[in-house]
Amino acid sequence: MTIENAPEPVVTDRAAFEAGLAELRVREKAHTRAGDAIAAARRRLPVVEVDAGTPLTGPAGPVPLIDTFEGRRQLIAYYFMWYPGRPAAEQCEGCTWNNTQLDELSYVHSRDITYAVFCQGPYDESIRYRDFMGWKMPWYSAQRSLDTLLVGRQIGMMHVVCYLRRGDRVFETYWTTRRGVEAVDINYRLMDLTVYGRQEPWEDSPEGWPQPYEEHTRADGRPIAQWSRIGAGRSDDLTGGGRPDPAGPPAPSGSGGCGMCP
Repeated sequence: MTIENAPEPVVTDRAAFEAGLAELRVREKAHTRAGDAIAAARRRLPVVEVDAGTPLTGPAGPVPLIDTFEGRRQLIAYYFMWYPGRPAAEQCEGCTWNNTQLDELSYVHSRDITYAVFCQGPYDESIRYRDFMGWKMPWYSAQRSLDTLLVGRQIGMMHVVCYLRRGDRVFETYWTTRRGVEAVDINYRLMDLTVYGRQEPWEDSPEGWPQPYEEHTRADGRPIAQWSRIGAGRSDDLTGGGRPDPAGPPAPSGSGGCGMCP
């Protein structure tokens, strides 16, 4: 079922609508304050030191973990899942969904924080994926050091890990995985405000509400955000010769755009 033929919500007058919203607002404010309290507890967690020289691979070759801070005091690292040797369409749709939302990083930079992707696959393949997607965030391969950086955690799963730099020492301050990585996701936050929500089968919605998105971050066989890149002529091949042109070839005259974007 889609929104076009979905049941309509109950219609009421303005006074009843505002009364119901006021009742919900009490719960929303409690939820916000609970989130503030959890964040306060997060700021009081003890930290654990990690080797500042742990090697990663960046655009100039090997680079120690401490250099990925780019001179800032804090670092948020997104550990991107990776499927070696596979084309763009077969890479992680969840990691793609999340990182497509991070075009502008000046706000985190203003708080002395660097955001970077630590890919769990090889650098040469995965940097071609960043170029294919047209992303600009710092990108490294953590493949050779995953046993150190993700000690005790499931390698191959998406993770967000926070670090603090003190002089020449580095400390891990927090980490999360699975739905915890929705911290970087604004699209789901917006969908949750709407009457039909995310439209995914797990949601608690009224009977008959549309929930067709079982492959919730894919459409027609590939991560949703890739369709505009394919329409721009970028290549799925991540193991071939040169890196793809992030701009893609010029659109044919009078094409009016790719026509494939969801």
